[in-house]
Amino acid sequence: MIHTGRRFIPCGQRRLELSWFDDHEKKKGKFKKSHEFDEAFDNGQDITEELDLKNAQRPGLKSKRVNVDFPEWMIQMLDRESKKLGITRQSIIKDWIAEKLKTMQRPN
Repeated sequence: MIHTGRRFIPCGQRRLELSWFDDHEKKKGKFKKSHEFDEAFDNGQDITEELDLKNAQRPGLKSKRVNVDFPEWMIQMLDRESKKLGITRQSIIKDWIAEKLKTMQRPN
C-alpha cells in the first residue's frame, strides 16, 4: 500500500479530505511515519493535532452556481419543509436532488 499523506474522513454522506502536514517531520508531531498515523486513526486516537485543517477539502464537491426558477407554490412548500426540518431552502433542494440522482445511478 502506498501512503500519500492524505486521509479521507467520513463526514455524513460526504467525505472530507484532510491532508497530513507535508512537512510533518518539521512540526515535531508524534507520528514519524504515515503507517503510524494510519494506525492511530484506525485505533480511534485523536489525530487532529497532526492535520492541516486550514487546507481541508471535500473532493469532488466544488460548487458551481446555477439559477433555477420555481413556481411560487413550490417555493412556499420548500420553505415550509425546510422550516420543519430546520435547514435552509438551498440545503433541502440540494439534498432532494442528490437523493434523486443517487436512485438514478445504474451499477456498471
